[in-house]
Amino acid sequence: MELNLLARLVLAHVLGDFFLQPKKWVKHKKTEKWHSKYHYLHAFIHAILAYLLVMQWENFLIPLFVFTTHLMIDIAKSYSKGSAVSFIFDQLLHLISLFIIAFISVNSVQNLPYYLSEFADNNTYWLVVSGYLIMTRPIGFLVQLFTDKWQDELVMKEKETGLKDAGKWIGYLERILIFTFLLLDQFEAIGFLITAKSVFRFGDLTKYKERKLTEYVLIGTLLSFTLAILTGILILMLQQG
Repeated sequence: MELNLLARLVLAHVLGDFFLQPKKWVKHKKTEKWHSKYHYLHAFIHAILAYLLVMQWENFLIPLFVFTTHLMIDIAKSYSKGSAVSFIFDQLLHLISLFIIAFISVNSVQNLPYYLSEFADNNTYWLVVSGYLIMTRPIGFLVQLFTDKWQDELVMKEKETGLKDAGKWIGYLERILIFTFLLLDQFEAIGFLITAKSVFRFGDLTKYKERKLTEYVLIGTLLSFTLAILTGILILMLQQG
């Protein structure tokens, strides 16, 4: 039953870290370090989300543990350089802390009607919902961190910049499609999606002989696909295990 609890805690973490944390908070925490009020507000939001999704109404140890560990890890992260490696290490520490509390806690849903209790104990639901959320902003943010170092090398004319945030939403949609195809066991569709994206995007770029831009987009796309596939496979393994 620890997997069910862990899945809910991970879902709460993804919501709190990537959907309920404005960029202003991130910048303020980075500049003000432990003095930033947003460190404490952000950790409190994580604790509330964990309490609501775990649904153990009389167990206050879990939200307290989440608040404390998330606060300490985030404050420590605010002193790092903000690289892709520090981001991965930060998320890994959060996952380890969630695994610890899931392992030592008794996963019993209290004071819920029978049909809600059955729903809450459904591992597949929590894993799939977490998977779809991870496919959007978390992976997108990681891809951005890995490719930021090449941004300065790109020289793009204003008319070539494209629609605002279009690339971000294309990434969201393609990763969501990949995850859906994995859930449906349609690996051929993933290959078709990669081929279609390659023909449409890279053919257009090479036509204008923008080699650096082509390589930049290729790296970002392949990294996005790779992370989406690996995450999807991991979630499927957890679901079946």
